[in-house]
Amino acid sequence: MSRTGGRILVDQLVLHGADLAFGVPGESYIDVLDALRDGPVRYVTCRHEGGAANMAEAYGKLTGTPGLCLVTRGPGATQASVGVHTAFQDGTPLLLLVGQVPREDAEREAFQEIDYRRMFGPLSKWVAQVDQVERIPELIARAFRVATSGRPGPVVLALPEDVLAERADVSDASPYSPAQAAPAVAELEALRRVLGSAERPLAVVGGQPWSAEAGARLAAWCEASGVPVATAWRCQDYVDNEARCYAGHLGLGADPALQARLRDADVLLVVGTRLGDIETTGYSTIVPPGPGRTLVHVHPDPNELGRVYEPALGIVASGPRFAEALAELPPLDGRVRRSDLEAAFAANRATLEARELPGPIDLAGVMAVLRERLSPDAIVTSGAGNFTVWAHRFYVFRSFRTQLAPLSGAMGYGLPAAIAAKLVHPERDVVCIAGDGDFLMSAQELATARQYDAPVVVLVVDNGMYGTIRMHQERRYPGRVSGTDLANPDFAALAEAFGGHGERVARTDEVPAALERALGAGVPAVLHLPVDPEALTPRKTLSEVRAEAGG
Repeated sequence: MSRTGGRILVDQLVLHGADLAFGVPGESYIDVLDALRDGPVRYVTCRHEGGAANMAEAYGKLTGTPGLCLVTRGPGATQASVGVHTAFQDGTPLLLLVGQVPREDAEREAFQEIDYRRMFGPLSKWVAQVDQVERIPELIARAFRVATSGRPGPVVLALPEDVLAERADVSDASPYSPAQAAPAVAELEALRRVLGSAERPLAVVGGQPWSAEAGARLAAWCEASGVPVATAWRCQDYVDNEARCYAGHLGLGADPALQARLRDADVLLVVGTRLGDIETTGYSTIVPPGPGRTLVHVHPDPNELGRVYEPALGIVASGPRFAEALAELPPLDGRVRRSDLEAAFAANRATLEARELPGPIDLAGVMAVLRERLSPDAIVTSGAGNFTVWAHRFYVFRSFRTQLAPLSGAMGYGLPAAIAAKLVHPERDVVCIAGDGDFLMSAQELATARQYDAPVVVLVVDNGMYGTIRMHQERRYPGRVSGTDLANPDFAALAEAFGGHGERVARTDEVPAALERALGAGVPAVLHLPVDPEALTPRKTLSEVRAEAGG
């Protein structure tokens, strides 16, 4: 049967299990838009390509299958690149489909023309251009496999508009299946010997792929074996934070006791994560290549083993495959390290206690309200900024994929991610925690949330500044403020202008009732939380940071 390239492409997306796609329409892929009209893939029209790409990235995290983002050539592609970068750093499966100029106009700098291989090469696992309509099934199938195999990541396919309009009689591909490695028996036996001789072991988990089953299996084995488990940057939901082996989060502003535990560990079991600069406080707690300790590094990409730290034992395996094999391995005698395991858990629980900070809104108190009100399957999203430290430190994640936050540190991520989460899981509560600067990088997506009936709740933490940059300014140039002050709108009124629910919450004791109203509003809701600028971090005020720097 003869089909247009656009129809062939959409048929392949359906074949590979796609149900949602996010994008901003463009004339360069009009044939795809037409084919989507008659198919089962729901196309979500976004208000900015960055929002569309972030929604697709969040979808990839939530489902473990490639998030789909469709954008037009030139500006559409450049604006979507922020989500591609996040997918690359976070190891998230994503497929960016970009319209392209007709083949006959290539290399003429035609209207909005970009060489996507050169542009996206450093940001993705694979970039290609579909120059023959007959090869669409082949290349789409390959894109799905590449995005999900090994360490997952983004794939970019450029689609010349004349290829999408051309017709062909071509067979569909077969449904894809990702390739993931598993550990060998000898490697597991070596792991058991190494951990069995350890006095101060520590496991660190993170990265993708992962699963709820993997988290439960690894936690059960480590708890039985007396091995504390820490989570990598923004991977707190990989292990139930109430599991007795949970030692805390190696993120920004990590607990000094946990940093010391990492530094002093004689055996490190690192699963899935790259063990980067954030987990190691700028590579200071463990100085590369990591002499003086035994590192067992489990990672789905063989190129990552030995890239920064030299492992005594490197195991090429995905996190779920490793955890599945570990569950079949007899645990160690955990009694010899039981007291250390309990001390690690107690030290982490102690971090939920907060110091008093200036202002009528106490963010630690707000997080306590969320802990009390939200169910274990509620999804909490955030972008980037100092405000996220409260979410990471004072919220307790009890189920896998209840946290969506970019390892790449991209601002503007939280709201698009929340919308994607609500579309994937409409039955679950979804709360976005955003800073004032962070929120206004994607606030227009409130229109998308309203249009597609995604009643997310956004807590806007408003301190009138780019707080993270102000913190660094005060440390380097105390008292010399430059470029970080913000004049903000009435966020509650802004939400109402989009057809949502908006409230200004003046005190911490008003949060429970306001949150209840927001969750029950049935429309996107924004709670505006004015925060004292002095409440810069959970541990230090702005004035204390300035004073320490000599200001």
